[in-house]
Amino acid sequence: MAATRLRALFTGWVREAATLLTGTAGAQVITVAAYFLLTRLYTSDDFGLFGIFCSYIEVLTIASTCKYELSIVASADERQASAVAGFALRLNAAFSVVLLAAVGAMVALGALPGKTAQLGALVLLIPPLIYFNGTSRVYENLFNRRRRYAKIGLSETVNASSTVLVKAGMGWLGAAPAGLPVGTVVGRMAGNIVYRLGLRRLELPRTTAAERRQAAVNNRNYPLYVAPKDLANSLSYNLPMLWMAHYFDLTEAGLFTLALTFTFRPINVVNVAIEKVLYARAVEHRTHGTPMWPEVRQFLATALAIALPVGLLLFLFADPLFAFFFGAKWGACGYYVRCLLPWVLVMLLTNSLMYVSNVFSTQRVEFVFCLVLLGLRAAAVVAGIALGSFRTGILLFCVVSTAVSAALLWWYIHQIARHDRSLHKTTE
Repeated sequence: MAATRLRALFTGWVREAATLLTGTAGAQVITVAAYFLLTRLYTSDDFGLFGIFCSYIEVLTIASTCKYELSIVASADERQASAVAGFALRLNAAFSVVLLAAVGAMVALGALPGKTAQLGALVLLIPPLIYFNGTSRVYENLFNRRRRYAKIGLSETVNASSTVLVKAGMGWLGAAPAGLPVGTVVGRMAGNIVYRLGLRRLELPRTTAAERRQAAVNNRNYPLYVAPKDLANSLSYNLPMLWMAHYFDLTEAGLFTLALTFTFRPINVVNVAIEKVLYARAVEHRTHGTPMWPEVRQFLATALAIALPVGLLLFLFADPLFAFFFGAKWGACGYYVRCLLPWVLVMLLTNSLMYVSNVFSTQRVEFVFCLVLLGLRAAAVVAGIALGSFRTGILLFCVVSTAVSAALLWWYIHQIARHDRSLHKTTE
């Protein structure tokens, strides 16, 4: 009986995760394949500037919704989910408008910091991309709540296709480096449209302004604890591009950007799919008083069995692989890939369990982990700048990131084990 139940649990999350992964696989194939062309149309300096552009996007998108979208899946009913989604959408729109005014003023006054000044008027693309990112995250959680994974996959595919077409087209026409950020904005806008066209089928209840305000108050833990935690985490993650890259040649920043893309992109795809599915199922387990660890244990074992041999091959042959697929000038990415791989392996496990703090309302403790990580990463970046070596800074950055991520993984597992032990005590 126990074995049968375990198989049912395992196949349940695998089946749902596979559905979501299948939906997004086409988008990832398109994106990855495009780099074989884009790395020949754009220089490493172009990718360095684009990395700086993207680092601002990742940090500011968190502030635009204050992470209210995460409460959609855990909402008690459809009316509450619709209310908090409506509040998050309005908050995102207001933030984007204010940001546009601020960025416009900086461009007009010539006050763009460091190498960001080389982007020039392209920084005006940041506010609209923030807007489309924020709305997409809200819509994605609405569809995730209903387990409409096919729609999420379609949006990602349209996003990837549109992005690649614009980037390749503008690169071929010689519009570098503008093609990279412009393509990103167009792609996200196209994916956003797919979500909006599918909203009617969700038949979301209409909510009043009072209901939306109440939903914001009821879910205040997200802006109070989750958003600062994710903001600190995103800021620390992007420190190499937000801070250190301004002190060194853009070529090194471009090499690091490509290495980061091809180590973290596959992991992020898996993390997003697994985390969404396990989050929804963890909420059900908590509601019905059933154990969580069997599913998590199966995920950890499966992930390690696949990732370890793949990671070892990439560690050994990164230089020739990057040179072969992207051109000889990109072979130097191998150094950064080897620095990143241990961290990537731990992150594969840790990020898939990020829902744990939301399920057990332990966001405050998780925030402490993020503050410690921010301090250690800042120290690594300062060391790199002081030593005059971008590569040394990245190596130190990856070492501290791996250590803290491993500690966070242990803490997630501890909370899940404690939940399951409490069930045994109740049944006894």
